Amino acid sequence: MSGTRTSGVQTGRAQAGRMDVRAGGAADVAAVLGMFDSAVAWLTARGRTGQWGSRPFTGDAKRTGQVSAWAAGGGMRIAVLDGQAAGCLAVGEAPPYVPAAGEPELYVQALVIDQRFAGHGVGRALLEHARQEALRREAGLLRVDCYAGDDQRLVAYYEGCGFTRVRPFTVGQWPGMLLQCRP
Repeated sequence: MSGTRTSGVQTGRAQAGRMDVRAGGAADVAAVLGMFDSAVAWLTARGRTGQWGSRPFTGDAKRTGQVSAWAAGGGMRIAVLDGQAAGCLAVGEAPPYVPAAGEPELYVQALVIDQRFAGHGVGRALLEHARQEALRREAGLLRVDCYAGDDQRLVAYYEGCGFTRVRPFTVGQWPGMLLQCRP
């Protein structure tokens, strides 16, 4: 996908405007770190630090490196709602801690929403974009993993977006769930 190509997506809330999804790049790293910061603050305020901890991503060299790698790798997608970066999707290869798919796939490496845009359908729109991208790449499988601790609300979110559970796993003490869908 080129850096100037966009796809319009109508959002789920009537008061929200038009959402476009575009390729992300190095110029988006600070905004994406800010999205993670807003998500971490939201989770921390609710006592839910198991997913990403309680520290902001901004200023953390490891986190900055990861977001920069997504930008450089060509798999970063930015949802823009009413002219503002509202969410980020990173797609590419599966991480080493999940089993190989055994067929062509696209893997959701990250999905984060700036909490100012929570409830506007940004996450669902980005996941739909990932489904369409999997089809364009002729990948018959779309997979994602997520935090499966606490009350498993994040697992339920992905299930509500059409994914099914494949298997639980752990990385160190971090409980995860591998999910998949057919685009």
